[in-house]
Amino acid sequence: MPAKARSTAARHRQSGPPSRAGPPRSDFSLAAIERIFAAHGLRLFDVEELSTHGGSLRLYAERAGRETPRASSEPLHALRASERDSGVQRRDYYDGFTRRVASAISSVRSFLAQARAEKKTVIAYGAAAKGNTLLNACAVTPADVAYAVDKNPHKQGLLLPGTHLPVYAPEKIAETQPDYVLILAWNLRDEIARQTTHISAWGGRFAIPIPELQVFLP
Repeated sequence: MPAKARSTAARHRQSGPPSRAGPPRSDFSLAAIERIFAAHGLRLFDVEELSTHGGSLRLYAERAGRETPRASSEPLHALRASERDSGVQRRDYYDGFTRRVASAISSVRSFLAQARAEKKTVIAYGAAAKGNTLLNACAVTPADVAYAVDKNPHKQGLLLPGTHLPVYAPEKIAETQPDYVLILAWNLRDEIARQTTHISAWGGRFAIPIPELQVFLP
């Protein structure tokens, strides 16, 4: 019985509200998932770590109490140890996370304020839940970020919740020639940068907010 969940071990976590331009997503540590499964009569026996969404887990579970239960895999034991060693179940782990979130928000706000003061145009690439959560945490408005683009046609023509940024197809970038493309799907940074190198024709640059704000050339 395979299931998939976002990984908590050794990574920053994001979870956000439902988006009109994308589905909601929740994030769990392996320890939390095991408790949830156990409450419903299931036990994990294997796990795979995937690169999807910056870090995901594919979980394998069976009904608890079987006469011949499957043996727990080495990857499952290793991930349990990794979470234990990283302090995922300790309060201070999340206190540190709070500080990192505050720092990321401050960096993005400063970047947008400077761009606005310099009369520079910023647009966002990616209409995923994690990016929209960041925009709302930064209290972004269309005065800060003109619009968002996304390759998914089902997101185009909609508004990002909270910020009310309109979502267009990526071709909009060439039409408006913004000064900065803020990559909100930061786990796809290299792919998006490769697909959008044409912004160099008008001196455009990329910006990425996570794990720390960085501006770079195409």
